[in-house]
Amino acid sequence: MPIYSGSWNLVQQMQAVAAGNWSGGYSGTVGIFALGYNGSSSLTTRNKYTFQSDVNSGATAATTASYGGSAAGNSTVGIFALGLISCAVSTTRNKYIYLGCVVSSATAASAASAYGSATGNSTVGIFALGYNGSTGLTTRDKYTYSGCVVASATASSANSCSGAAAGTSTVGIFALSSAGTTRNKYTYSGDTNATATASSANSCGGAAAGNSTVGIFALGSAGTTRNKYTYSGDTNATATASSAGSILGSAAGNSTIGIFALGGVCGSYSTTRNKYTYSGDTNGTATAASAGSFGQSAASNGTTGVNV
Repeated sequence: MPIYSGSWNLVQQMQAVAAGNWSGGYSGTVGIFALGYNGSSSLTTRNKYTFQSDVNSGATAATTASYGGSAAGNSTVGIFALGLISCAVSTTRNKYIYLGCVVSSATAASAASAYGSATGNSTVGIFALGYNGSTGLTTRDKYTYSGCVVASATASSANSCSGAAAGTSTVGIFALSSAGTTRNKYTYSGDTNATATASSANSCGGAAAGNSTVGIFALGSAGTTRNKYTYSGDTNATATASSAGSILGSAAGNSTIGIFALGGVCGSYSTTRNKYTYSGDTNGTATAASAGSFGQSAASNGTTGVNV
């Protein structure tokens, strides 16, 4: 799909945005974090994290308060599945357009759910729907950015809930979670699902971000463990741990760093974010969120080999 930028009039820009073809100078710059639940209520709050300057600012809010969502996107839009609305699973999704920070409705999920996971490439986002109110699901949706079309994607190998996902332009790696070690490899071309190398320990409520070479998976379950999944060779190794044990956070990144919002830390709702640098496998501090929360989701317009 072509990406257009340069000197265009406003009408041409808006037409390109609507078609999902406009980078607008935002490529590789920001992650949008939906904060989730703050201990007393669910939130509409979203933060915009700028990778280059480590600056956190306000982003246009969600259309309704929610938590336990998931998100994926390309270089122009992030699609947010809102998850739990008024404590009930929902099909609602929002479309966040980076250029102008515009939020609108996106085509709904095929079933109501929460605590899913998602990853994608420049064309499609694959959403594992997660928990439907009574059980984890194997259902996945394929969201095509051009046209906002939702269709069935090949199901996971087992029920999943509170998982995490990261990928390249060709494959997405899904940690199914539900306190297990199972991962699936979803290949976009052919819509096929296969086994991926398992995590090093059981996980639940994790988060993941990566670049075109590796995916970094925070295992959750209130632990500090992270795994480094190398796509070439399907290998799993230890990654530098997070600064604190956490659960139900979120992550987004670009070609050089992943920003991990820790979420629930020691029974509290944390604002803490970590900056994981892929080169050198180092973990540092990132500018905190505007409010403590868990049950978060995040999308970025800056993953090399995927969107940029």
